[in-house]
Amino acid sequence: MITNPFCEPLKGSGDQIHTGRVIPIHSTTQGVSTTQIRRFVHTALQRYGSLVADPLPGSLVEARGLMSREAAIREVHFPTSEKQMRAARHRLVFEELFVLSSGLAIRKRRLERTADGIAHPDVSDVEPFLTSLPFEPTRAQRRVIEEIAADMARGRPMNRLLQGEVGSGKTVVAVAAALIAHASGSQTAFMAPTEVLAEQHYATVKQLLEPLADRAPVETGKLFGDGFEVVLLTGSVTGKERKRALEKAASGEAMILVGTHALIQEGVELHRLGLAIVDEQHRFGVHQRIALRAKGVEGAQPDTLIMTATPIPRTLSLTLYGDLDVGTLDEMPPGRMPVTTAVARDEFSRARAYRMIRTEVARGRQAFIVCPLVEDSASLEVKAAESEFERIRSEVFPELRVGLVHGRMNATAKEAVMTAVRRGELDVLVATTVIEVGVDIPNATVMIVEDADRFGLSQLHQLRGRVGRGTDPATCFLFTAIDPLAEEARADAMTRLNAMASTNDGLKLAELDLELRGGGQLFGRGSIEEGKGAPAQVGRGDLRFANLTRDLDVLVEARREAFSLVDDDPTLASSSNGALLSEVRRRFADRLDWLFAS
Repeated sequence: MITNPFCEPLKGSGDQIHTGRVIPIHSTTQGVSTTQIRRFVHTALQRYGSLVADPLPGSLVEARGLMSREAAIREVHFPTSEKQMRAARHRLVFEELFVLSSGLAIRKRRLERTADGIAHPDVSDVEPFLTSLPFEPTRAQRRVIEEIAADMARGRPMNRLLQGEVGSGKTVVAVAAALIAHASGSQTAFMAPTEVLAEQHYATVKQLLEPLADRAPVETGKLFGDGFEVVLLTGSVTGKERKRALEKAASGEAMILVGTHALIQEGVELHRLGLAIVDEQHRFGVHQRIALRAKGVEGAQPDTLIMTATPIPRTLSLTLYGDLDVGTLDEMPPGRMPVTTAVARDEFSRARAYRMIRTEVARGRQAFIVCPLVEDSASLEVKAAESEFERIRSEVFPELRVGLVHGRMNATAKEAVMTAVRRGELDVLVATTVIEVGVDIPNATVMIVEDADRFGLSQLHQLRGRVGRGTDPATCFLFTAIDPLAEEARADAMTRLNAMASTNDGLKLAELDLELRGGGQLFGRGSIEEGKGAPAQVGRGDLRFANLTRDLDVLVEARREAFSLVDDDPTLASSSNGALLSEVRRRFADRLDWLFAS
């Protein structure tokens, strides 16, 4: 007996579409079967296959022994053999990564070629600053500062990414860079994504520079006549305080201007911007970063230092950040202890976590409880910060000082809460992911993350980094309602949580995160939007054929060839590269608009 037979009439040519060969299985949509799609594709290739333009230069195709684009497309749809199918796939993967790398190379070379920068060759303030610190800088900090100093000494604008784990000392490096700019008469704008983080940076920068306050100011004409002046500018800075901050920025009295997106608002003028620092850059849009650089002196682009505490896998550093020079703080200051992380599910674990909070508070320490939502949702059975705050302070810890902070609170209210935490006036803080970035409370030693399966790996790692910032041991409890034997649809969530419990290595977690969300996904879609509570849906991917976790070797080769080509033809102006330029714009300009933005 034949089950589900399929018949195809024999044709005179013997060219069957559906039988007698390896056939493709296409994704279908309602009303269109895979058989129909196969027939449509076959007809399109028969009629128009010869018109397919090849973006790769002929010399490159020949030198690398690649299949032509037309042949590769035919083979992936209707393979003649397994060997040919592999060759076709390799060709299309190489092409995709080569096109992307070409766009990155164009961007990088154009900035180096056309943008005039400000040379900052004087590093005389750096060593006194490092010597004045109450701790010994790590070798990694010194190495990265030397790299930045070399970049800033050139006449071309620096375009550098600084990555480092939470607590690795990025702010010290940023202040050292600001001192280099200051020594040549330039100002620094330091932009952070939230007011909480901006205010913390402001306090930290002032504290780091305080030992240098008694030194004679650097002789730079009238600029910085009062020494190392640091000014804060956020949406909460108003009235006379804002007016004075703007005056100091415009006159050059301010050495460093720390703030949020308020720095790029109309009416904010800087006397001589020489260095733009952007912290947690992934939280800013392209145009915001460009607007900050535009505050520089007319005709001279400032040096740019982008900082991130989210470790970047090598594949992403070669692609998404491929036009930047990357510096890594791969060494932690001595005395920092790894955070013990436990996945918790039952009430016994919850009782243990609450006991630990009581014990730590009795020792003078503090704790965080993080919830994915601000308020309760009718459609989601997850904990919300507002209701959990009421429960915690009235039922669980009525004897403790419990506070609440979330993203819907106004800036003044948020800062009042965070100030109370910093002063030790609160024992337990119930929060949303508003504390994910930059909150520095060395006294915090316990964290509970509710419904931790709702968060992505990067977010969990950042949240965990809020505890254990001092010299005391710290613990992070990741609570989840997921059964360990849950259906495969939710298996990734357990993989994330188990990975968090097994390592504190942010780079390992970043590699796993990339693998879980798909090696073709260049851009994370985020995990949970505060107040909405649902993980963002992952799309089909930014790469159609390549998988960054699988095709690293191909990526390295494609990048080398692309940068070599752009070195010879920086704008792809030659006729032989016209198809490549069109393909770069068509494939990636809509997602990577910064490729073509100054």
